[in-house]
Amino acid sequence: MEDLDIAENRAERKYPLRVQLMRLAWGVGGVLFRLVPRPCYAPRRVLLRCFGAKVGKQVNIANTATIYFPWNLEIGDWSAIGEHAYIYNLGKIVIGKKATVSQRAHLCAGSHDYSDSTLPLLTPPISIGDQVWICADAFVGPNKIVGEGAVVGARAVVVKDVDPWTVVAGNPARLIKKRELK
Repeated sequence: MEDLDIAENRAERKYPLRVQLMRLAWGVGGVLFRLVPRPCYAPRRVLLRCFGAKVGKQVNIANTATIYFPWNLEIGDWSAIGEHAYIYNLGKIVIGKKATVSQRAHLCAGSHDYSDSTLPLLTPPISIGDQVWICADAFVGPNKIVGEGAVVGARAVVVKDVDPWTVVAGNPARLIKKRELK
């Protein structure tokens, strides 16, 4: 078995200069994002758009949410991201319309190839459908699709795609029941 080559991983340039400069600028933009008072959602939407995010109408994003790369975020009309949610969007994250990502939820669109001794960075996307609810403290892993109308229960760990209009919970997340609206 080959040893991990951490030195080579750290020496590898993970991002082009343009992205490094964008990250530097977002370091300042992110501070401004947090300083906008809690109920003032419109200025945060504008700020995210200035950094390349595609943000729909009436989107509410808490000032304590962490959005790693705004330019890799797309969020539909009337959606929300709650307090202390972590949007680790090294890869593209698309959140549909009328979707909710609750407090402390973690969407993780980044990983490493553990089968390569240099552990290269991977940036697979995440897709969250319209009318989805990602409940408190839930985790959605890289390259996952959460289908329209699905509910991911509190503290669930999504390691497989979630079918539309289902409720999943647990670690790993598993089907609890079909979701029916009244």
